[in-house]
Amino acid sequence: MEFSSKLLENAVNQVSQLPGIGKRTALRLVLHLLKQPIEQTSALTGALQTMRNDLKFCKSCHNISDLEFCEICSNPHRNEEIICVVEDIRDVMAIENTSSHKGLYHVLGGKISPIDGVGPHDLNIPTLVEKVKSGKVKELIFALSPTMEGDTTNFYIFKQIQGLQVETSTIARGISVGDELEYADEITLGRSILNRIPFESSLKS
Repeated sequence: MEFSSKLLENAVNQVSQLPGIGKRTALRLVLHLLKQPIEQTSALTGALQTMRNDLKFCKSCHNISDLEFCEICSNPHRNEEIICVVEDIRDVMAIENTSSHKGLYHVLGGKISPIDGVGPHDLNIPTLVEKVKSGKVKELIFALSPTMEGDTTNFYIFKQIQGLQVETSTIARGISVGDELEYADEITLGRSILNRIPFESSLKS
């Protein structure tokens, strides 16, 4: 792809680094921005810069937040005794859209995947174990995607908290094995949360 401007080429190269964006799509987006008022482009770049500089991670659940504690953890109407364990922020958003979970969350920041060089110590597992050890948590809902990596992560956490006074459950397999949680429709995902099963039972299936 030939460019008549190095500035244009640089902008296209930067945009094309985003997931799912090729060079042609990046060029189309950049040319679209060029046609917009400069104030609109400045607002976009300003929003991205502010997000990158000021965004925080909740000190309790590791969810993305504007403050030290996210809105979910700060909500006095949420059930603190039930924690839904998820991979990332997209899963929190997906489950929240179902209105089926009234407890809190714990965002692991990924899942165990030796092939990708991700081990247990690369995830937010220690803080989850500490929450369980505090005695305030009555149930953990494992809501990781039903993939090999998700199941491995669930089992690792299960072994870490074995012997502690906490119930463990996993979302019902209305979610097809191998599917990513964020792509499930709201009805299926909502039913999976409501019809969760004891985690130990899932090990026998």
